[in-house]
Amino acid sequence: MEFTNRVAAITGGGSGIGRAVAAAMARRDVAAVALVDVNESIDEVAAALNAEAGRAFAVPFCGDTTDEAFRAAVFDTMGTKHGPVSLCVPAAGITRDDLAVRVDKLTGKARIYPLEQFRLVVEVNLIAPVYWALEMIGRIAENRAAQGLKRWSPQEGIQGSVVFIGSISSQGNRGQISYASTKAGLEGAAATIMKEAMFHGVRCSVIHPGFTDTPMVRAMGADYVNKNILPFTQLGRLIKPDEIADAICFMLANSAVSGELWVDAGWHAPA
Repeated sequence: MEFTNRVAAITGGGSGIGRAVAAAMARRDVAAVALVDVNESIDEVAAALNAEAGRAFAVPFCGDTTDEAFRAAVFDTMGTKHGPVSLCVPAAGITRDDLAVRVDKLTGKARIYPLEQFRLVVEVNLIAPVYWALEMIGRIAENRAAQGLKRWSPQEGIQGSVVFIGSISSQGNRGQISYASTKAGLEGAAATIMKEAMFHGVRCSVIHPGFTDTPMVRAMGADYVNKNILPFTQLGRLIKPDEIADAICFMLANSAVSGELWVDAGWHAPA
């Protein structure tokens, strides 16, 4: 599956893995990318990516990825101006880390993880990515139906591809009850979507990055990274966003690749 003449949608495109994927796609001659982020700096990021590429391929969209109307508007705009979206990398994600149960030393009372925090992480990290993928698949299905096409056949070529951003935390990670749950949930969603979406010629898979040099990981603090991450990482360093981006593009492009890919730099949680 070539990137040339393809149109993509990337959420969380303002920094980290999302930004790196957009740059990697540009190097592979993608036609246009919807660069989506909740941060208003997305306009500047898109301008910088376009300058690096020497062409205007990145189209910025500022908004909440959990908003259904916003999602539809992004696909409508890209479809009208650039053509239907056929590559989707819903990379937007948040963490709200804390122990699932914490006992107050003074009162002896247990405080459980706040329900509203769990729901927020689920909305952003699990529900939103699934529905960005389904939005693309639904539009591809409609377009095929309008042409009188039914079950996809290999002779047609792949019609679209989705890569979800999982995490090594899906295996369980202390202090990440909500984050780990959403990343594990994406595995089940991707496996189900893959079984259904191939009817329309769309592939779906999951990449599980290890600790990557992104604002989200850097927010943990240098002391935490040096004490709790690097000693348990075989490479002895954080993964570069470009390394994850290259792996994502490989998964998008190679039709023989399915399921899940672990890009963890040899990290293993301490016992």
